Amino acid sequence: ALSLTSKPDQMLVALGSKLIHWWPGTDRRSNFGFDLPGSPDVRFNDVRPDPMGNFWVGSMKNNVLPNGELGKAGPGQGVLYRVDSLGQVTEWRKDLGIANTLCWSPDGSSFYFADTLANEIYVYDYADGAISNERIHQQGFARGAPDGSAIDSAGNLWNCRFGGGCILRLAPDGTVDRVIEMPVQNITTCTFGGADLKTLFITTASIVSPPGNRLAGSLFALQVEVPGLAENTYLIR
Repeated sequence: ALSLTSKPDQMLVALGSKLIHWWPGTDRRSNFGFDLPGSPDVRFNDVRPDPMGNFWVGSMKNNVLPNGELGKAGPGQGVLYRVDSLGQVTEWRKDLGIANTLCWSPDGSSFYFADTLANEIYVYDYADGAISNERIHQQGFARGAPDGSAIDSAGNLWNCRFGGGCILRLAPDGTVDRVIEMPVQNITTCTFGGADLKTLFITTASIVSPPGNRLAGSLFALQVEVPGLAENTYLIR
């Protein structure tokens, strides 16, 4: 997983158990200085900066086998971390299955987060780089499990369903108000783009997909009516 930064020519990449400072288009890269505790038994998963420029990153059990295939993920090894602009790391949640879906409401007052194995999406109060007051936003949807998400300008959460072959659009109160069918089973994450932020770009996975579906692992684009939000950037000082 990777993130934009306040430097247009630089990105932050969560790769395995390391955070990498990367200059795209060059061979230049360096260790960012945060190696995931518990490696190699755990690995990074989803990442996203918050509105203040902090970098949030979640982890999970390392289920990547030596041959590159996926093994079974297990509960209790995932952690949610925040890395501030000075590189200081704070642990916010632990004992997770798979940390996923890092999103902020349009006004910046709410933070959305998911545990894939629990099939739950949570919402928190967010202020000054801190989260509090955890509540269930959506749980138990029967098709697949929550993977990555994006927020639009109306506050709807677009949640990709790994194993479910669809994307959910959740209204700000957590109700499912739309189900978008996809031609592949494993939908991994999404983000808004295009000049008007009305194109939802959707990634999918070919691994652990039913055999014969040649579209699995493709990148899709969906035109939407409500524009999305531009991605936050990690503040590099």
